[in-house]
Amino acid sequence: MSISALDVKKLRDQTGAGMMDCKKALTEANGDMNAAVELLRKKGQKVSEKRADREANQGFILSNISDDRKKAVVLELNCETDFVAKNEDFIQYASDFAKVVFEQEPANREALLQSKINNLTVADMLKDLVGKIGEKIDIGRFELLKSEGQIFDYIHPGNQLCVLVEFEGHVDEPDIAKDVAMQIAAMNPIAVNRDQVDASVIEKEKEIAREQLINEGKPAEIADKAAMGKIRRFFEERVLLEQKFVKDGTLSVQEYLKQSGAPLVASFVRIQLGEQ
Repeated sequence: MSISALDVKKLRDQTGAGMMDCKKALTEANGDMNAAVELLRKKGQKVSEKRADREANQGFILSNISDDRKKAVVLELNCETDFVAKNEDFIQYASDFAKVVFEQEPANREALLQSKINNLTVADMLKDLVGKIGEKIDIGRFELLKSEGQIFDYIHPGNQLCVLVEFEGHVDEPDIAKDVAMQIAAMNPIAVNRDQVDASVIEKEKEIAREQLINEGKPAEIADKAAMGKIRRFFEERVLLEQKFVKDGTLSVQEYLKQSGAPLVASFVRIQLGEQ
């Protein structure tokens, strides 16, 4: 199969791997970009997590939390330029849309677009805003959380990253909740604990770790055992409660919460501008 220079460059931009390594991986994968990334990882390449095909959308992200911290919303409104993202009308519309999600609890994006504010649908309001501003504007992601415990938020300066974190019970010190929300913002975990990690993700990581070790010359039976050590490190890097606490690397997040007398985290939502 012929592999184009454009595809090689795309894989290089996506992974940071060398040009020849990218070409070889694409050839082995018959041009499948995702399979080529896996092949590079199995061969021990340090693959970047950035996505070359990710759209660089501009926009504004905001949250809304009830006074009792039992209910919260985060919403992303997208536009084409950073200039528009700072426009007062644009920000007000984002706030209005977040209020709709909070009060009317639409099940999905289509339901949100048909929701009404003062007899106008959200879809019509979007058209009105596009007419005023002259850019493509659309609602990105939104999430609604409800809790028997408490929910806290963290919005990174610039409103391009927001975290909602739900705790299993009452948090006496809001700074503790902020610390955990900032941890999620900075370290981007994929789950609260290892039980929440999809089994297919774990199996894929085991396979990649095993192939790496075999390619390093380890016998298969040793590679199988050593791969489990890599899985433990995977959990420590990607699972919130097992991550090293960013403010004190001698503690895991779970140990920090226990030491602080705070309840464990039940769930979280992390939305960053431009991510899917």
